[in-house]
Amino acid sequence: MTNPSHLTRRHVWLGLSAVAITGCTTSAEAPPSALKRTPVARDFALMYGPKPNEKFPIPAVNLKRVPNRFLRREVRNRTGEGPNTLIVNTRTYFLHHVQRDGTTMRYGVGLGREGFGWKGRAEVAWKRPWPTWTPPAEMIEREPELEKYSAANGGMKPGLDNPLGARALYIFQDGVDTLYRLHGTPEYWTIGKAVSSGCVRLMNQDIIHLYDNVRSGTKLLVI
Repeated sequence: MTNPSHLTRRHVWLGLSAVAITGCTTSAEAPPSALKRTPVARDFALMYGPKPNEKFPIPAVNLKRVPNRFLRREVRNRTGEGPNTLIVNTRTYFLHHVQRDGTTMRYGVGLGREGFGWKGRAEVAWKRPWPTWTPPAEMIEREPELEKYSAANGGMKPGLDNPLGARALYIFQDGVDTLYRLHGTPEYWTIGKAVSSGCVRLMNQDIIHLYDNVRSGTKLLVI
């Protein structure tokens, strides 16, 4: 469960942000030869191991529950976008962070279920570690039990059970908050699936890695 945008605002934003995406492919897959070094099981075990030094210690990911293709790795840049751009491919369930050396760092993601998807160009306006989660009024209307986490009640405090996970990147378009987020999730088994309410979710270990390598103002393209 993640915080969706208000339907009206989302419809307006989608209308504003619909763009031609010539120069971008619908798949950013690269052959193994494009990798500087193909990760092995030990690499992944280290990447997705426990993080005991976090404000809320994060347990290791059970890699048996995540398809190997969705584990973080470096691949050749076939996105058609320049360095320091984020591209979310909704067909492949990959997020690419374009590097300056002709590669991208590729992460597996979970996406919005039917009726909550989105696409277009925006930017990362700001980012927060261990964010508070505040469900929008529309979500509370659908799920009244979430009223206790409303803005008036201070939202849901940070923690391992918080739907935004360990980090959140806040997505704006033309200076307006879209209410969409790139964020962590403790539900790593949902990566590669359409389960959220529109936000893009990454495993907590991956959102921490992305957070540490992305600055505010970074451009975002969802295709």
